[in-house]
Amino acid sequence: MPFSISVIIPAYNAEKTIGQCLHALKQQNYPSASYEVILVDDGSKDATGEIARTYDIKYLRQENSGPATARNKGAMAAKGEIILFTDSDCVPEPDWIREMAAPFSDKSVMAVKGAYRNRQKSIVARFAQLEFEERFEMLKKAASIDMVDTYSAGFRKDAFLQLGGFDTSFPVANNEDTELSYRMSKLGFKMVFNPNAIVFHLHHPASVKRYARLKFWRGYWRTVVYKKFPGKMLKDTYTPQTLKLQILFLFLFLMSIPFSVFSLTGLYAAFGAGTFFFLLSLPLMILGVRKDCLVGLCVPFLLVLRAGALGFGMLWGMALTRFH
Repeated sequence: MPFSISVIIPAYNAEKTIGQCLHALKQQNYPSASYEVILVDDGSKDATGEIARTYDIKYLRQENSGPATARNKGAMAAKGEIILFTDSDCVPEPDWIREMAAPFSDKSVMAVKGAYRNRQKSIVARFAQLEFEERFEMLKKAASIDMVDTYSAGFRKDAFLQLGGFDTSFPVANNEDTELSYRMSKLGFKMVFNPNAIVFHLHHPASVKRYARLKFWRGYWRTVVYKKFPGKMLKDTYTPQTLKLQILFLFLFLMSIPFSVFSLTGLYAAFGAGTFFFLLSLPLMILGVRKDCLVGLCVPFLLVLRAGALGFGMLWGMALTRFH
């Protein structure tokens, strides 16, 4: 017997993409009687609700409260023994539900993470996808993981509700899934990665400005999570260690620049930090050249942007959380 599945989508002003998402979910090669689709409209002011109600789904609406609250509301209304989450700007492949459900045949598995794909043409968007590809290569090697992203996430409903779902103190779609994943990891719940459970993301950041803003707030909210789980700051299964070192060496380089004007020591320090940063860029640069040559050549420059945005976001997070 197939698992009974509930697919939950939080949506806010998603009129441009929600139709593609819901159409893909109605085309799944999973028994239609064994899954339901629940859309939780998070107080949209556009035509999201009107579009959603043209589909044979369960439609719920709430005052704008953020995706964590919306997902929890959907989980409470779910009939399935397995709950799956995706985003309103994601288009699941036809076998997505089947692939997400498959690992749960192992009764020890409590959560499953799927994979992103993307068809955008922008260099920045292609670089954002390359970042995910790097992480996917890491996750493939792990027997158990500690990060399940909500764009393609599955949980046993009983375990999800037992944990209280997502932390609703996270007001935006940023690291609330990390916080829940770390809670599950701390309790020893087994989570696994299935690279064959694929959704296409329609909206990777396509401009330098949007990418930098996204990474700044990623850094800020990750600092909030690290405050609760300080051990994860050192290592998890999802974050490349090179990323943390790149942030460190970029800031060492920036701090050395003023001293390099007046002393050889400062000059050597700046040169050394810059050299180490470039060496740490090589693994992703090589992966990029193999998968997307033009993006691969742009990797060092985009990694400077990433390290700077994340680093300053984390500093901002540390400054604010110190007083709360």
